[in-house]
Amino acid sequence: MSGNPIFPDLKEKIILVTGGSRGIGKTICESLCAQGATVVFSTRRGVDEQEKLRQHFESFGGKSYGLSFDVTDTAKAQEQLDKFIKEVGPISGLVNNAGIARDQLIMRVKSNDVDEVLNVNLKSAIMMCALLSRSFLKAKDVSIVNISSVVGLMGNGAQTVYAASKAGLIGLTKSLAKELSSRQVRCNAVCPGFIETDMTVALDEKVKLSYLTGIPLGKFGKTQDVANLTCFLLSMSSSYITGEVIKVDGGLYI
Repeated sequence: MSGNPIFPDLKEKIILVTGGSRGIGKTICESLCAQGATVVFSTRRGVDEQEKLRQHFESFGGKSYGLSFDVTDTAKAQEQLDKFIKEVGPISGLVNNAGIARDQLIMRVKSNDVDEVLNVNLKSAIMMCALLSRSFLKAKDVSIVNISSVVGLMGNGAQTVYAASKAGLIGLTKSLAKELSSRQVRCNAVCPGFIETDMTVALDEKVKLSYLTGIPLGKFGKTQDVANLTCFLLSMSSSYITGEVIKVDGGLYI
């Protein structure tokens, strides 16, 4: 991620990434900073950990700001975002990446599991778009990227709630693309497949092999693969792309 930016128009562009403290979201923040962007990340971590993350992201270049709010706390998010926009400037990029899974057979799913997964994975994304909609109208070259999942397209056993939440993001993406297009605001979805994260690294080798047999490229993807596509969709290199659902899955959904 060193050298000249691949997407020069991302330089100094202010972009909010939810769930940016680990996994795919963290790599997206690193990649955006490497492009010279100003990255805003939401976190529930303490002040010290937030500052460490901020310094880490800025080590790649660009600027970084940490905002202390839980994505499910709409009132707190609005307070923090309004203050940031007033002091720094309008946000012109949004990556709805925050997500959780509570995998369980449907006969064992509890109401609380459904509420928690839908609130984090889907409702928070809807509300982030709602809270930032006025800021988007004051900005230019606005792009929204929703991190969905290939499971939202194909479904998966014991992941009914997670799959439903990720499928909902696809409906959100297409609706926003239609609603905001007259203001030149674009919205696209990225659907990762099996990506190497702390979770996949910890899998038993036999389990990994069973997953790999279903992937034509024969390997797990990397968080950087998702970050590269996200940067492209946030940049004006994708200026004529909106309402699309793009898979990063090694051919799993072919």
